[in-house]
Amino acid sequence: METLQPVTGLALILSSAAKIGAVFTTVMLVVAYTTLAERKVSAWLQDRVGPNRVGPFGLFQPLADGLKNILKEETYPARAARLFFILGPMLALIPALVTFAVIPFAAPLPTPWGVVDMIVADVPIGILFILAFSSLGVFGVVLSGWASNNKYAFLGGLRASAQMVSYEVALGLSLITVLMLTGNVTLTRVVWEQQQMGFWFVFPLSLAFILFVISAFAETNRLPFDMPEAESELVTGYHTEYSAMKFSMFFIAEYAHMLTASALMATLFLGGWDIPGPWDDAFWYQGQLIKGFAADGSVLLAAPSVLKTLVTLVAFALKTGFFLFFYIWVRWSLPRFRYDQVMALGWKVMLPVALGYVMLVAGTMLVLDELGMRSGGFAYGLVLTAVSMMATVGFVVFLDRGRTIAGAAAQRAQKVEIKTIPSPAGD
Repeated sequence: METLQPVTGLALILSSAAKIGAVFTTVMLVVAYTTLAERKVSAWLQDRVGPNRVGPFGLFQPLADGLKNILKEETYPARAARLFFILGPMLALIPALVTFAVIPFAAPLPTPWGVVDMIVADVPIGILFILAFSSLGVFGVVLSGWASNNKYAFLGGLRASAQMVSYEVALGLSLITVLMLTGNVTLTRVVWEQQQMGFWFVFPLSLAFILFVISAFAETNRLPFDMPEAESELVTGYHTEYSAMKFSMFFIAEYAHMLTASALMATLFLGGWDIPGPWDDAFWYQGQLIKGFAADGSVLLAAPSVLKTLVTLVAFALKTGFFLFFYIWVRWSLPRFRYDQVMALGWKVMLPVALGYVMLVAGTMLVLDELGMRSGGFAYGLVLTAVSMMATVGFVVFLDRGRTIAGAAAQRAQKVEIKTIPSPAGD
């Protein structure tokens, strides 16, 4: 029974230090090799080979890129605000790394000194912590654009701030439905509620999932929302004047944000480290690690093991990797939106739809509570799934407006007749 107690004292300090080192190192390695994955996947989508010269299958390419950026000469614009010019890349990178600290990445690990939670910091404001810190990354982008004393860089920074404000609202509203179902803002509780319901939230909150994914693309400045960079009109935008490692830090920050957003999507909507079934269920309840409740309300103790920790870690990595691949897939499949389209989607579509969906889910939950249906149960999730699916279909059809789903036939029916001009006599 002692092993089912959380670690304390010196063991807690040492395990926390080990987790910080392991998570930070893993994040940096994943970020480095995501750049290689980006180039390999884009080559695959475009029927090319991709990097294959540095090391076997090009696996040492990220190391070569890092060494090149470290050895390159640093340049500073003559009229730049040097202090803020240097601070900009740091402010862009640090929030991207810090936010991963509150995401649980595996089932609790039993040790001779107690059970170690597989999360760096299980703070009681997990989701709010991520929203607060992830939005700080835009300060680095705006500051870099302003400090460069370059009009193209400055316009890129302004676009980043406008885009963040536009989509942060929809992203926050999409999370409200998750908070209503869980009744808590800690991400460990989000995983637990999905285990107990028997539904990953991607089903009962399908429209919230779509809104969150779209907003996450905009928050990370990835295509089709890369307006702050927009090479065609801004000459790479906010980092135009940067070189060497400072230039590289912006891309490290972008891929770190992608990794955090992918891990967050996996946690909020795909159960995090959870595997379907009760095999790996585990949650701290009144100082005990339990896997659920019996019919009479008594607790059922969990049985953590090293095998469960490793298997759930692999499951979490696969889910996160899927979203990283989705990021890259979209990047090389869709063209960039126009700036007016980005703003119109954020304010005229995402915001009202997110507000309406919050009211729809809240009303459905109120009706189910009045009917006496057990909150968080399987039947509860089934009803919410049906309601959300109908809302999702309506949203997709409304957003499509005959352009994609209906195909070219709908466009042909609306084709405007072109009047022919008679040719001159004798032709």
